[in-house]
Amino acid sequence: MTANDSLARLAAVIESRKPGRGGDPERSYVARLLHRGPDAFLKKVGEEATEVVMAAKDLERGGDPARLVGEVADLWFHSMIALAHYGLRPADVIAELERREGTSGIEEKALRKAQARDSEGGET
Repeated sequence: MTANDSLARLAAVIESRKPGRGGDPERSYVARLLHRGPDAFLKKVGEEATEVVMAAKDLERGGDPARLVGEVADLWFHSMIALAHYGLRPADVIAELERREGTSGIEEKALRKAQARDSEGGET
């Protein structure tokens, strides 16, 4: 069993909790977030990202590594809800990471900035 398998199984559970697929907001946390719409689950993504930062900073002062792992798991989970809402899957993120493999992060960021400028009509 791979991490990708685990993510795919979790993504399938999230899909099954969509209100349009029978997910009950009264009985399912995922269905409740999806029912409330993007503001609800995107707020959770932001909160979890902040908690990841705080847990990582705590590690600098002798904090518990398990707390960082748990917060990253929460961030991934809520990010997966966002992906599902927008019709995307963890496999899409993995494919993007694989596409970037072996590419310098500095080069990748510069390329994305240039592409963004070009798409905004910023070509000169």
